[in-house]
Amino acid sequence: MIPPLIQSNVQFAHSPLLTFIIGLAIVIALLVWLDLPAFIGLIISAFLVGVVNTFFVQDFSAADAGGQVATAFGNGMTGIGIPILMAAVIGKGMLESGAAQRIVRGFQGALGESNSDIALLGSSSVLAVPVFFDSVFYLMAPLARSMRARIGRDYTLFIVVVGTGAATTHVFVPPTPGPLAVADQIGSNLFTTIIVGLVTAIPAAIVSGLVYGRWINSRLDIPLRDTMATSTEELQEVADRPTSELPGVLESLAPILLAVLLIASSTFVTTFQEVAPALASLQPITDFIGNKNVALTAAALAAAYTFYRYDDMTRSEWSDELTEALKSGGNIAAITAAGGAFGALLAASGIGDYLANALQEVGIGLLITAWLIAAIVRIAQGSATAAMLTAAGIMAPLTGQLTVNPAYLVMVIGAGGNIFSWFNDSGFWLVSEIGGLTRSETLKTWTALTTIISVTGLVTVLIVSSVFPLV
Repeated sequence: MIPPLIQSNVQFAHSPLLTFIIGLAIVIALLVWLDLPAFIGLIISAFLVGVVNTFFVQDFSAADAGGQVATAFGNGMTGIGIPILMAAVIGKGMLESGAAQRIVRGFQGALGESNSDIALLGSSSVLAVPVFFDSVFYLMAPLARSMRARIGRDYTLFIVVVGTGAATTHVFVPPTPGPLAVADQIGSNLFTTIIVGLVTAIPAAIVSGLVYGRWINSRLDIPLRDTMATSTEELQEVADRPTSELPGVLESLAPILLAVLLIASSTFVTTFQEVAPALASLQPITDFIGNKNVALTAAALAAAYTFYRYDDMTRSEWSDELTEALKSGGNIAAITAAGGAFGALLAASGIGDYLANALQEVGIGLLITAWLIAAIVRIAQGSATAAMLTAAGIMAPLTGQLTVNPAYLVMVIGAGGNIFSWFNDSGFWLVSEIGGLTRSETLKTWTALTTIISVTGLVTVLIVSSVFPLV
C-alpha cells in the first residue's frame, strides 16, 4: 500500500501537510522577511494558521481560530509564566550580586579556565536529571553570561554546552519526565532505561556540546547583549570585582541548590514510592514544594536577598530593580507562549497523526520508524513531549516485534523528539530571549545542537543495540 504522504496531489491539497507548509511560509515571511517583533509575528502566524484550519479541519470554525490561539497562549503562560518571571529575578540577582561570577571562579579554580565549557556542560547535564529543561536553562544561563564576562570570549560555546547538557538529559535519562513517560508507555524497565539512557546521552552530549560547540564557536562570535534587565556594562563591572567582594560559594549556589533540591524531592518521591511505600505520605508536601513554580519562587527569593546584601541600594531602589527584571521576564514569557501557540495551531490541523500514520506503513526497521515518527511530528508541531508521546503511543503495540530491549526504543523516540527545534517550539524562543541571541544565532546554535543530539542518539542506539541487544 502506498503511504498517504504520496498517494495523490488531490489528497495532498486537502491534507494537514498543506497547512504546515502555509504556516511555515507565513512565520518565515513575518519574522525573517518583515522582521516583525517576535511576539507579534508569532501571534499573527498562529491566527492565520487557525484560519487555514477552518478550510481543512472538520468542526473547526472561524471562532475557533481566535479562541484556540488564546487558549494555547494561556496554556503556555500557565506552564512558563511564573517560572520565567522568577528566572528573570534569579538572573538579575545572581548576575548583579556577583553570585554567578563567584560560581564561575569556583569552576575555573577547580578545572582551569581552559575547561570552562566542560564545567558548564557537566553542571547542566546533572541538573537536568531531576529538573525540566527550561528550569535548568533559567539557572545556567546567568553562569554562561558571567563566564563570558570573566573570560572575554567564547559565549557561543558556553550557550551551546549549557543547552546541550539540559537538552540531552531531558530526552534520554529518566527520571526526567519525558523519557520516564515514554518508558512507562512502552513498558521498559526503569533501571535498564536509565543505564541505556546514560550510554546514549554521553556521546550525544560530547558530539553536540564539545565537538560542535567548539567548531561553531570558532566561526560565530556571539557578543554579550543586554537581556533579563542586566546590561553588559553591569556584567563587566561585576567580573572585575575582587573575589573578596563577592558572595560566598554556598550563598552564591543557594538559588540553584534550592530549586534543584525542591524539584528533585517531588521527582524522587513520585518515582520511588512503589519501591518504598512509606514515601507516599510525603507526596502532598513534595508535590507542593517540588512544583517548579514554587521551587523557582524560593530560588528567586534567595537570589534577590543576596542581590540586596551585595549591592549598595536602598530598599526602594532594590524593589525598582526587581520590577525591571519582571518587566523583562514578562516580554520573554509572552514570546515563549506565543511560539507554543503557533505550534499548537499547527498541531490542531492533525499534522502529527497524519505524518505518524503515513510513516507506519513504510517498510523500515522499528527503531528507525520510531525515530522518524517522533522527528517529523516534532518538526511539524514543535513540542518534543508531544512528539515523544505520539511516537510511543504508536509503537507501544509493536514492542513484541523488537529483537532488542525496549529501552532502546525509548531512546530513539527521545532522539527523534529532540530534533530541529525552530520557530514553532517555545524552547527556541526561551533560549533566544534569555540567552540574548538573534534568531539567526539561535538557529546556528540551539537548532543545530538539537539536531546533532537527535542524529547522534539514533546512531549510538543502532550501534549499541546491535552489540548488546539485552534480550
